[in-house]
Amino acid sequence: MRRLGGQAIGYTAVAAASLVLATAAGWLVPQIDNYAYDWMLRRHAPVRAKPESILLAVDERSLSEMGGMRGLRSALAQGLERVADAGPAVVAIDIILADEGDRSGDEALEAALKRIPRLVLACDLVEGGRRWEDPLARFRQYAAAVGHVHGDPGPLDGVSRIVPLAKAAGRERRWALALEAFRLSRGAPFILESPGDLAIGTLRVPARAEESRAMRIRYVPPDPADGSSPFPRVSLAELRREPALAARFRGKVVFVGMTAQSEMRDRMLTPFGEGSYMPGIEIIANIFETLAGGEFLVPAGNLMVLLVCLVLAGAAVSAFAFRTGWQAYALAAVVLVSAHVFPYLLFQRNIVFPYVAPVLAAWLAAVGAGAFQFVTVRRQLRAAETEKMRYQQAMHFVTHEMRTPLTAIQGSSELMSRYNLTDEKRKQIAGMIHSESKRLARMIETFLNVERLSAGEMQLKTDVFEVRSLVESCVERVEPLAERKRIRLRTLPLADAAIAGDRELMEYAVYNLLTNAVKYSPADTEVTVSAESDGNWLRIPVRDQGIGMDQQEVKKVFQKFYRTERAVASGEKGTGIGLSIVEQIVTHHGGRIEVTSAPGKGSCFTLVLPARVREPETPVQSRDRKGAVG
Repeated sequence: MRRLGGQAIGYTAVAAASLVLATAAGWLVPQIDNYAYDWMLRRHAPVRAKPESILLAVDERSLSEMGGMRGLRSALAQGLERVADAGPAVVAIDIILADEGDRSGDEALEAALKRIPRLVLACDLVEGGRRWEDPLARFRQYAAAVGHVHGDPGPLDGVSRIVPLAKAAGRERRWALALEAFRLSRGAPFILESPGDLAIGTLRVPARAEESRAMRIRYVPPDPADGSSPFPRVSLAELRREPALAARFRGKVVFVGMTAQSEMRDRMLTPFGEGSYMPGIEIIANIFETLAGGEFLVPAGNLMVLLVCLVLAGAAVSAFAFRTGWQAYALAAVVLVSAHVFPYLLFQRNIVFPYVAPVLAAWLAAVGAGAFQFVTVRRQLRAAETEKMRYQQAMHFVTHEMRTPLTAIQGSSELMSRYNLTDEKRKQIAGMIHSESKRLARMIETFLNVERLSAGEMQLKTDVFEVRSLVESCVERVEPLAERKRIRLRTLPLADAAIAGDRELMEYAVYNLLTNAVKYSPADTEVTVSAESDGNWLRIPVRDQGIGMDQQEVKKVFQKFYRTERAVASGEKGTGIGLSIVEQIVTHHGGRIEVTSAPGKGSCFTLVLPARVREPETPVQSRDRKGAVG
């Protein structure tokens, strides 16, 4: 349960981190969202069967024929006269008529403007947006509306994607030129405002007040054959040579402005790729067609973006939290594809959704969750391998340590069955079998306790017992083995001290050192054991007269399954894990093992343990502990 809880916390942390990083990246790198938006706009451009607008263009040829900008107003007046004769729906002029021109040109232009009933003149912000540059009063008096032509290109790349439908200078606010032209074309007397949109007749434009009534432009794509403008246009020069072309303006919304390449200040970048500059009058026509089409691109709300990113990050993490292998990767791939496709699907439904945040949330969550699963699985695999190794070591320990009592039981039972023994001898052997069987049971219990202690599943006992009775009990059990090898087992003076801990485990530790000393010593030698105390520490040295070990072997002697040269040379069978278990027992009791040895001079293993003070035990208590086996 703790493992599952830890994994849940880990996966939750991955999802949360992915969400935070993706959201931050969406704010920090908006240009990638702009690139994605432009790509989607080009592939999902509106289809207009027949635009409502038409351009009366002042191109390079028109400028040349009228003698440059000096003759503009006279030429414009002549063209507008012919447009007025055709009966246009609305005429919007994207030329700022704020300065006095030559007298004849201004008079001619004033007379032409007087003939247009639904006229929209242009104004612009000057002096850093502090005041309006309006048309002259002699021209403005004939205008049904004055609309601003102030552009709002993207701050990062200068691409015109959004138009502010309302701009203010001081207390005076103006609507966009295209919006005023659209209002007049629909016969709406005014524009009705609400905090979230504008109403022009029956049309509602989703443009919020706090965003200067910003509206995204749905550009009509250029002609794929030659890249020319999708809007019909007639130049002033053409209209002057062919007056019959004026019929094309009948019932149309006419936008008049500069398209000459030399007028670069009136050209702006569009989403149609690098170098896709478009004349301002054509951009205004696109704004008008966006309003006329009624298909508005609405940005997704911040809460919606956050929820979608959260769902994508959660789905990517869940793929690895609840599945493994190819299934997890397949589900993560589905989430990643969904993150890439989702913004485009919403764009087809006129919702502008950021691209960076959802894609990055899905990728970060998928990569992070995959890495977390990999690390978790590796950790579980290592734990399983460790558990398997511990189990194998346990089996080696059981087979190694249980061999001695089983051999004694087997030999004693064989003697009783094959020979005619006296009652006293049978009773003695039966007692030995009983004692060894009890020893075997306690040995199994000791083994299980060591395993639980190593795994942290058992608390160490804190009994206080005398070291004298502990050592004497172990010596008594080892004496038969020493007698068979003609080894003298001598007990030196034992200190009157006590140890705090688990008596059975400590008996196993001392017993193991004594049996090893006997096993790996040649015949007719001596093994000694004693107990010394300085009040704080108790030392139990076990010394033999065997072949000894060099310093390299001493460093490895407590490694599991390591067998020294003396063990191999003696021919004794063993697993090499007894000393490692002894070390674990002593370490858990707050002590250590010191080893001194030299080739040909024997070895001395000393248990160093914290000493305790205890009242002397009664004889009955000593007899109860005597013979306990670890």
